[in-house]
Amino acid sequence: MFYREAGQYKTTYAADMAVFPIRQDRIGLAVILAIAFIGIPLIGNDFFIATVMIPFLVFSMAAIGLNILTGYTGLISLGTAAFMGVGAYSCYKLTTLFPGVNIIVLMLVSGLFSAAIGVLFGLPSLRIKGFYLAVATLAAQFFLQWCFVRVPWLFNYNASGAIEVPQRDLFGIAVTGPAALPETRYFVCLGLVVVLTWFASNLVHGRLGRSWMAVRDMDIAAELMGIKLLNTKLIAFAVSSYFAGVAGAMMIFLWYGGGEANDVFTIRLSFNILFMVIIGGLGSLIGSFFGAAFIASLPTILKFGLPALGVPLSGAAAEHVTFMLVGALIIIFLIVEPHGLARLWQIGKQKLRTWPFPY
Repeated sequence: MFYREAGQYKTTYAADMAVFPIRQDRIGLAVILAIAFIGIPLIGNDFFIATVMIPFLVFSMAAIGLNILTGYTGLISLGTAAFMGVGAYSCYKLTTLFPGVNIIVLMLVSGLFSAAIGVLFGLPSLRIKGFYLAVATLAAQFFLQWCFVRVPWLFNYNASGAIEVPQRDLFGIAVTGPAALPETRYFVCLGLVVVLTWFASNLVHGRLGRSWMAVRDMDIAAELMGIKLLNTKLIAFAVSSYFAGVAGAMMIFLWYGGGEANDVFTIRLSFNILFMVIIGGLGSLIGSFFGAAFIASLPTILKFGLPALGVPLSGAAAEHVTFMLVGALIIIFLIVEPHGLARLWQIGKQKLRTWPFPY
């Protein structure tokens, strides 16, 4: 009764092709943004923002990048963590070479280096696909991870081999470094995610997005229709790697505050991001947020939420339970609902549009 498009007449082509054609969807999006920008900083404490919200935003960015490649283009990648590492190290080198440049600009520029590496490893996608492409991206994961450890120029020849995040200010407020407050880092993460999500939404709903989906559904038919497979696939790799690179820079500079890539950007992280896309929903931007929210918040809920309710659970046990739950959910979603949580969200909205008269 409250979620209807009756009476909402469209008088222009732009209104008819809008991403959110129903007024209630636009209002809901505005409410979500208001909660994210105003409600959470006012209500949430530093622990909640630093351990739940910032990881959620970082994983959302990485999941969007992988979803563009796997969900929209149909190309499997197991090297997302490596491309995130390229963005992190690129941002670190840029902060060293250009100390006076805004750190947010450097994070966005670092994604370009990751995009270039993604295009390089995406070249075999014209000849191979499926399992063989997954193996090729897995090789990229191991090769780049080896470079992060064995090439001392990347970490400025530090004896520890770790990225040391310098303090950078914006309008007199510390954005990165030990003096940066969790709220400040959260606002920077949120701004980057909102802007790049808007950019990704325009891509997937435009001509390029339709080309990606045509290649995903049947690449031979797409080529017969005039779509250039190599260009389309390489652009998908570039855009996906760009998002992953920015996410990697955010992870080190706005979440961890430093770290060794050998311990951070591992194959385990690549699989976790793939799990987020599977659980959230392939070929759906909102599914990327659903999957990231689930996997990013589950360990914290098990470690701190259950003991607060009187259910004793150690940290090691919580980690094992997390593995079991994620694995079980992946199997369930692949069998019952391959399109993940995003499809369940769409079904719920469709039922709400016809409630209480389902016919």
